[in-house]
Amino acid sequence: MESEQLFHRGYYRNSYNSITSASSDEELLDGAGVIMDFQTSEDDNLLDGDASIGTHYTMTNGGTINSSTHLLDLLDEPIPGVGTYDDFHTIDWVREKCKDRERHRRVLETNNNTWKIIYAGWALAGLIDIAADWMTDLKEGICLSALWFNHEQCCWGSNETTFEERDKCPQWKTWAELIIGQAEGPGSYIMNYIMYIFWALSFAFLAVSLVKVFAPYACGSGIPEIKTILSGFIIRGYLGKWTLMIKTITLVLAVASGLSLGKEGPLVHVACCCGNIFSYLFPKYSTNEAKKREVLSAASAAGVSVAFGAPIGGVLFSLEEVSYYFPLKTLWRSFFAALVAAFVLRSINPFGNSRLVLFYVEYHTPWYLFELLPFILLGVFGGLWGAFFIRANIAWCRRRKSTKFGKYPVLEVIIVAAITAVIAFPNPYTRLNTSELIKELFTDCGPLESSSLCDYRNDMNASKIVDDIPDRPAGTGVYSAIWQLCLALIFKIIMTVFTFGIKVPSGLFIPSMAIGAIAGRIVGIAVEQLAYYHHDWFIFKEWCEVGADCITPGLYAMVGAAACLGGVTRMTVSLVVIVFELTGGLEYIVPLMAAVMTSKWVGDAFGREGIYEAHIRLNGYPFLDAKEEFTHTTLAADVMRPRRSDPPLAVLTQDNMTVEDIENLINETSYNGFPVIMSKESQRLVGFALRRDLTIAIESARKKQEGIVGSSRVCFAQHTPSLPAESPRPLKLRSILDMSPFTVTDHTPMEIVVDIFRKLGLRQCLVTHNGIVLGIITKKNILEHLEQLKQHVEPLAPPWHYNKKRYPPSYGPDGKPRPRLNNVQLKPIAEEREEAEEEVHLLNSTTL
Repeated sequence: MESEQLFHRGYYRNSYNSITSASSDEELLDGAGVIMDFQTSEDDNLLDGDASIGTHYTMTNGGTINSSTHLLDLLDEPIPGVGTYDDFHTIDWVREKCKDRERHRRVLETNNNTWKIIYAGWALAGLIDIAADWMTDLKEGICLSALWFNHEQCCWGSNETTFEERDKCPQWKTWAELIIGQAEGPGSYIMNYIMYIFWALSFAFLAVSLVKVFAPYACGSGIPEIKTILSGFIIRGYLGKWTLMIKTITLVLAVASGLSLGKEGPLVHVACCCGNIFSYLFPKYSTNEAKKREVLSAASAAGVSVAFGAPIGGVLFSLEEVSYYFPLKTLWRSFFAALVAAFVLRSINPFGNSRLVLFYVEYHTPWYLFELLPFILLGVFGGLWGAFFIRANIAWCRRRKSTKFGKYPVLEVIIVAAITAVIAFPNPYTRLNTSELIKELFTDCGPLESSSLCDYRNDMNASKIVDDIPDRPAGTGVYSAIWQLCLALIFKIIMTVFTFGIKVPSGLFIPSMAIGAIAGRIVGIAVEQLAYYHHDWFIFKEWCEVGADCITPGLYAMVGAAACLGGVTRMTVSLVVIVFELTGGLEYIVPLMAAVMTSKWVGDAFGREGIYEAHIRLNGYPFLDAKEEFTHTTLAADVMRPRRSDPPLAVLTQDNMTVEDIENLINETSYNGFPVIMSKESQRLVGFALRRDLTIAIESARKKQEGIVGSSRVCFAQHTPSLPAESPRPLKLRSILDMSPFTVTDHTPMEIVVDIFRKLGLRQCLVTHNGIVLGIITKKNILEHLEQLKQHVEPLAPPWHYNKKRYPPSYGPDGKPRPRLNNVQLKPIAEEREEAEEEVHLLNSTTL
């Protein structure tokens, strides 16, 4: 029979260790230093799951039950626990969607509570902003009149400040003044230097200690893991209350320590923690993993909104960068959440300027066409910086795991914090809080600015205050500031590479924007002086006349910040919207678009992965990136398991197995799911049963149903077959059976299979031939295949050769595999020929 021939062809599977072999959360956390190797780690494989070989599930009889329970039928009563997922497994999007439709049939009205995430998010964001500003200034001194005031707030009510030294007031005391009583001189400088390093090390040590002891998941940015979770992966505890609490506290400490990191990225993680906790208050979200991820998508939008004061940019960020499944319903709910956020932010006024944005700028000069050239050059710099940073940071994170230095995360944080503090203090631009530095670089030089960046030689009447100040020659302060900015640029580039990925909360938005803002300000000043001294050049002649305000260096800083952030993250639309919302510079959206697109093109020339995708790949998370294209010509039969040299595919029969048979199969294998066929003779597919559901259902039946023993017949069919009178009561498990598993034929191109997995979020897909089960493809198999294609691709012939006949038949008339040409070769040709000539293994029928 054809079915027997296909059945005896011997398709087998490989065995892979589960990621759950890690003994602790910290070991899982240290996975950031491991090169992704699908031969040794696995995150969601429906065959190899959390149950390793040798692990036995003990299923005992729960005792005698009264006669009323004899009428219970698992087909009619929901089984507690069925339909849930273990840690480090992928959810079944299709099943969760079906569960939600069933809920809609039972519930007529639902409440939308997504907006509540925003209130919690804004409260935590405001707390983090206030605490971080206060602790950052604590490194330099303290306000004696009100200890809870930072430096700026302390001098607000003072009448003794001057225009040139507006940050100095009697109420604010430096540590040198408090300890040795000196405000100036070498002794004062050395004492302030020592106290700066002391507070920086104290904050860094406290932050890494809290993370290591209480919440290992609180380290890092969190965005790579959020992307993976939103794609359907489950990481227990990553969005829990302890992670939320510790990350909120340690984020303040990490920012205050002066490390080259930001708080905006981790705020996405904090907002998602809030969304996850709030979702458990409502059964609509708590019992459905797919619906919960809609809440988390809105929460990630809220995180960017609370971080930058950019509600629309937050929604676009969630749509473009983070979310895996973003229906229209989630879009307008996120938009409503952003609207609520805007009202709350305006009422709180956290920035003290009665505006929603963090870096509000007001330029009085439009941009001119010739400026597109330096804007594009800034985009090139941003793309080069992004490519360099991704490669250098990934290489360092990989090396961290392979060296002894990586085994001591506390020591690593202390060393990085010490080097940062020692080098940062002498330079006023590196000593500044990074957000304050960006704000100063964005600011246009007006008559009320006293920064050294605005130290121009001014020939105007000092008593006349105007908004439109013409271009002027740079003074000594500007040239001194340029050299300090150049040193700050080198320092930021180096330290950001080593800081991102250490075991404290660390964001990348603000450090990348600071690097771009520094480079942009330097370029802006250079173009400004070039236009002033050479206004008769043809590129300046039409726009830059003598005495005209032609170039705005702050605009170049803004464009450079967007370009560098785009080069690192490879964001486009959401980044442009975030930046013009962040600064209020809607008029300059075209320069921003030109720089961001240029940075993306340049960065993509060196590698299409952004920093978050690179860390996902480094950690080995099961994430199918929708941005990648599958261009190879392999078939489903090339990827499915089992292979020829693998153990046979374990299957269940529809009504020929006993409870003891299923228990033995579960104990002897590590598969996470089993195809259900009609019988050994007819290999026709009936459905698919998950290992976890089988375990829970049998355990529940032993406890609740009378007469269920090891010899009880298990029935997945709709009608129980006729049994002898002396037979024990059968166990009906049709309720846990997936009657419509996704299937593809063995000749289906893998590009179609990959698209199905991406767009439907499948856990597994069965491979059939004329309805007969041949094997199974899981997300892990696809990720493994993609990795092999990237590392071992060897073209066999020119691409035009395969346009003649792309998918030849796999089997000849004799039933043996037909030699077939593929566009890729994963094994040497000789090895393939040897395998083709091997005698196929027959499937032992006793395994059924």
